[in-house]
Amino acid sequence: MSRAGIFALASIPALLASQWLIWVYAPMEQSMGMVQKIFYTHLPLAWWAMLSFFLVFACSGLYLLRRKEVFDLLAGAAAELGVLFSGLALATGSIWGRASWNVWWTWDPRLTTTLIMWFIYAAYLVLRGAPLGGERRAMACAVLGIVGFLDVPLVFYSARMWRSIHPAVLGSQGGGMEPAMWLAVLANLGAMGLLWIALLLLRYRQLNASRRIEGLAAASQWD
Repeated sequence: MSRAGIFALASIPALLASQWLIWVYAPMEQSMGMVQKIFYTHLPLAWWAMLSFFLVFACSGLYLLRRKEVFDLLAGAAAELGVLFSGLALATGSIWGRASWNVWWTWDPRLTTTLIMWFIYAAYLVLRGAPLGGERRAMACAVLGIVGFLDVPLVFYSARMWRSIHPAVLGSQGGGMEPAMWLAVLANLGAMGLLWIALLLLRYRQLNASRRIEGLAAASQWD
């Protein structure tokens, strides 16, 4: 079994256990009730999205330094996961916000910077499909992957830097949850991490195979 398969298989019982912690073990939040349960999924999605974009940033820098294709492919795979996870975080956040603030969307600093982050890396994925030469495209993507990461710290600190209705989970404004709630959050964070690693490895293999096929097709045209 491949490494991606091992992580995918391990994620199944982990996700099931985390769901039990969320829906059975964690106490009901008094003010929001059942709707608050979405928080246990929303927060891990946001954290893994930001980690994805950090990986794009790191691999982009390594590609510019070393010009190795593996870093370009890893950056591409991580960007796809980041767009997926941040999109799901925005969706779950809207559902949560509808119950908390009675609106599906508000131009809160945290929400706005997250949406900008999503658009930046969606543009990154569009650039990866642009009809440029292989190395030119990889260079352009690496630059965008580094510049685009500037928005990620803004997402994290926006609830502290500006007046925001979004709760700051960590720091002086956060930390009001009960230990059982934190256990559910961390369990789901770890379970999603196993799934994230499995998807990253699988997508990297697919991109690598696709790149090799493109190379063989280009070589055959010259024969």
